[in-house]
Amino acid sequence: MKETPDVAALDQLMAEDVPPDSRQARQLARRQAIAEAIMAEGSIRIEDIAERFEISLMTAHRDLDDLAGRGLLRKTRGIVSAAPTSLVEASDLYRSYRQSGEKAAIAAAAADLIEPGQALFLDDSTTVLQMAPHLAEKLPLTVITNSLSLMSELKGLPDLTLFGLGGQYHSWCNAFMGRMTVHEISRLRADVLFVSMPAITDGIVFHQSPEMADTKRAMFEAASRRVLLADHTKFDRRALHGMVALADFDAIVTDDLTPQVHLDALQALDLTVVVAKTGQAG
Repeated sequence: MKETPDVAALDQLMAEDVPPDSRQARQLARRQAIAEAIMAEGSIRIEDIAERFEISLMTAHRDLDDLAGRGLLRKTRGIVSAAPTSLVEASDLYRSYRQSGEKAAIAAAAADLIEPGQALFLDDSTTVLQMAPHLAEKLPLTVITNSLSLMSELKGLPDLTLFGLGGQYHSWCNAFMGRMTVHEISRLRADVLFVSMPAITDGIVFHQSPEMADTKRAMFEAASRRVLLADHTKFDRRALHGMVALADFDAIVTDDLTPQVHLDALQALDLTVVVAKTGQAG
């Protein structure tokens, strides 16, 4: 796939070459660390960044202005963010960057739940996207998706019937969603849905976008079996629009960095719990 300007900006920041032991090198290292911290934590107060990195508030603003100018984060009302808020989803770049190792492990474990010959709903999430390399081992399959990224990944596979859902295109997720998409979904049926959501709290899965929540709910209702993919950062994260209860899923695939309190709560539900090994758990 063609590299987007945001991906190029991130690659440039992380690979930028400057003279070692120089003021420029220290500045670059600090800005890289700030970018990584924001991606990992979602959002941070600008005052906290200044304190954490032991720099003045003016220097913090200067660093953040540089990163914002590269298209790598947002500054609003004393807070800097590269992750979803309750109302705004982060770009596809950040969704792919965050927890990439955990997502890869979860995707591999989720693919083990597929049987050849099944019809699958696959959503637009970056976690489900990482299932694509594993599907060649499960052919023949039918895949129904609203993700343009996933369509591009799967279009060349033999013995795979690919249905692309239309509707209104949204560039932030490189996918189609909305009323037209929901209508198309309602006319289809699949054996299994693989879906990921950005937030799980109070036993309910949430999304920031009402259109995306509606689209994923339509897939949920049109599938015989529903599998949720959720890395450890999704638990107790908040978003605005609830989709369905955790207990309504048939299975959940998470990673071994998920706190035990959440694993215990999942085990108490009447669903299959798969814990993917990341190699990072202590």
